[in-house]
Amino acid sequence: MTRWEFEPGHTAAEFRAKHMMVTWVRGLFKDVHGVVDLDFDNPTGSSFEAEIDATRLWTGEPERDAHLRSADFFDVEHHPRITFKSTRVEQVGSVLYKVTGDLTIRGVTRPVTLDVHYLGQWETPYWVDGVNRGVMHRVGFSATTRINRHDSG
Repeated sequence: MTRWEFEPGHTAAEFRAKHMMVTWVRGLFKDVHGVVDLDFDNPTGSSFEAEIDATRLWTGEPERDAHLRSADFFDVEHHPRITFKSTRVEQVGSVLYKVTGDLTIRGVTRPVTLDVHYLGQWETPYWVDGVNRGVMHRVGFSATTRINRHDSG
């Protein structure tokens, strides 16, 4: 089993929601932290946890962002974190997985299944303060799901 830590600078949780029933509002959370404990030989033994700083929501419109952070939507004053903790991992294709777990938004926890696509592994230089610290081995995934915002109040 290999543990992979999210790199917040290379990780985002994006969303889109219907607006006025005629268009989509898109946004993202950039401050995402988490770990993946991954066993390619036995994917069902793998696990995934993530935490999103909901206060860092961004849609490109400051007034809308403030409204989304308010008690009308995410209520970040009382619920600054969105979390996900897997309960089951199932491999459904050579690079496709179904990851089921508990998603907590506004203090309400509900089950959700993520469709996960494994993007691969590669080695990259690892720089800190302008100094090459060697090579870092990285892994990439993308995941999607649908949720009903009313399920979290």
